Amino acid sequence: MNPKIEFFKESIKNLKTVGTVTRSSKFVCKEMISHVDFSTAKTIVEIGAGDGVITHHILDALQGDTQLVSFEVNEYFCKILEQIEHPNFNLVQDSAEKIEEYLTKLNLGKADYIVSAVPFVAFPDDLALRIVETCAAQLKPGGLFIQLHYSLLTKKLYEGVFGNVDVNFVAINLPPAFVLVSEKK
Repeated sequence: MNPKIEFFKESIKNLKTVGTVTRSSKFVCKEMISHVDFSTAKTIVEIGAGDGVITHHILDALQGDTQLVSFEVNEYFCKILEQIEHPNFNLVQDSAEKIEEYLTKLNLGKADYIVSAVPFVAFPDDLALRIVETCAAQLKPGGLFIQLHYSLLTKKLYEGVFGNVDVNFVAINLPPAFVLVSEKK
């Protein structure tokens, strides 16, 4: 089974929640995690884990007892993610709106980093705002919200919630991508 073909099929069926028809390239994955200081991170939250292409890059870089909590709502992708065997990996098949609930259940406190591939551009504005505000509330001061996008249409959303956005362009991806990074002040 070819992961690229399977991802394409699932994204065609659920484009509004998947947000793209291609998996992120290794260049995008590396750019996403380049903003994470794995030597100090204790809790990393991933929202919109998809089939785990970014998840695996995060897990490969984890150090010590750092925990990764990955949220995904798509049932097919969750079945793929359930196959990951890593002692610091926690899969949550639920909405990112419930980050606080699950971080509390896992006794993890606030996140150091939130890595997101959620396609907010396809979400109703109120839902996108609610999730991004939840992310901001669940980050430690100085924590980073790292967001993958294929356009800059929602940049103002992150500026409004965080007051800052650093834009990083990744040309080697289909389509070319933006990695937007906001710091919780």
